[in-house]
Order: sequence, then structure tokens, then C-alpha cells
Amino acid sequence: MLEHLWVSEEGVRRAALEGNFAYYQTRVPEGLRATLNGRDLQRNLAELARVHRETLAAITAFPAERFQEERAYEPLGFRRQVHIILFGINEHEIHHRAQLMTYLRMLGTPVPEAIARR
Repeated sequence: MLEHLWVSEEGVRRAALEGNFAYYQTRVPEGLRATLNGRDLQRNLAELARVHRETLAAITAFPAERFQEERAYEPLGFRRQVHIILFGINEHEIHHRAQLMTYLRMLGTPVPEAIARR
């Protein structure tokens, strides 16, 4: 799952900021396995941190007036504004976090302290 998160964040960032839909051209027709490459946990954590840093830097450098631009990829019927695509990164991460918390609760594992209600 970690591998999916960093690969998809990088792909979505490139679609939004650069209009580069290479991730979608592979991911949609070939499925999730097409974007994964079997790295171990530590490598995935490092890659996730790297991609997140790069995403924050790229968004910070992106001119505010361009967030209203539209990105389109007609083969998928994809047409959205840059800021909507970028918000999707947050929603995607929240979705996976909720999945993990559900699995932990089902297994009777305590919720990690950073997430536990206070």
C-alpha cells in the first residue's frame, strides 16, 4: 500500500502541475500492479517521504493564479482544475489511512498514538 501511495501521489502531482498523464496511461489500462515494483518497507517509506517533499516543493513553487487551469486527458474523459486534482492527493491518503485503522481495529490492535483520540 505504501508503494501505491507514493507512486500515485507522484503521478497525480505530474498530471496536475505538468499536464503529464503517464501514470494514468499505465495505471488505468494495466491496473495497480503496473505501477508497483516490489520494494521493501524501508525503501517504500523513504520513497513516500521523498515524493511528499517534492510535491510540497512543486506546489509551493507553482503560481497561485495557475491553480484554476484545467487539465484534460480525453482517452479517460478526465477534465479537472489543478487545485481539484491536488486535493485528490489528500483524499486518497485519508482513504488509505481509514482502511488501515479499520484493519487495526478488526485485529484488536491499539490505534497508533498519533491518531488516537485524546
